[in-house]
Amino acid sequence: MVVVISALVLLALVGVIAVYNGLVRRRNAVDNAWAQVDVQLKRRHDLVPNLVETVRGYAGHERQTLAAVTAARTQAVGASTPAEQANAEHMLTGALRGLLAVVESYPDLKASRNFAELQEELATTENRIAYSRQYYNDAVLTYNNAIQTVPANLVAGLGGFASRDYFQAPGEERGPARVRF
Repeated sequence: MVVVISALVLLALVGVIAVYNGLVRRRNAVDNAWAQVDVQLKRRHDLVPNLVETVRGYAGHERQTLAAVTAARTQAVGASTPAEQANAEHMLTGALRGLLAVVESYPDLKASRNFAELQEELATTENRIAYSRQYYNDAVLTYNNAIQTVPANLVAGLGGFASRDYFQAPGEERGPARVRF
């Protein structure tokens, strides 16, 4: 009888350890996914000053637009949580759209090789950011599911595993895209 009870306790202990280790791996996957988002956002933030300087060379009198982009970049760099980052990146995206709208008024700037390369690099980076956000949200989904399902939720509660937030677009970006001709 003692052997059976000891075997059951040992089996339960091994199960708890396995669940705990699985939760740690999933939590680390979420942290890694966020780091990948952060890398791509930093790349974007590094491109913005070059883009602003290139536009400033052609359209220096567009100070308000250039200042808005710079301020939005500063806010985006300082964001720390996924929710803050999403809002800051939304502001930066809007400011960049304004900057690119200004560019339309300057044919010499649009024809500039340096500007074209920066614009292409920014477009590539935006695609990488979108993929990184999706990867992060998938990792969060897997992790949150793991800590909320039985029996892992018991171990998660004891181990201090808390759910993570998704990287979500602000409300106005969730609606249908407007197409104008």
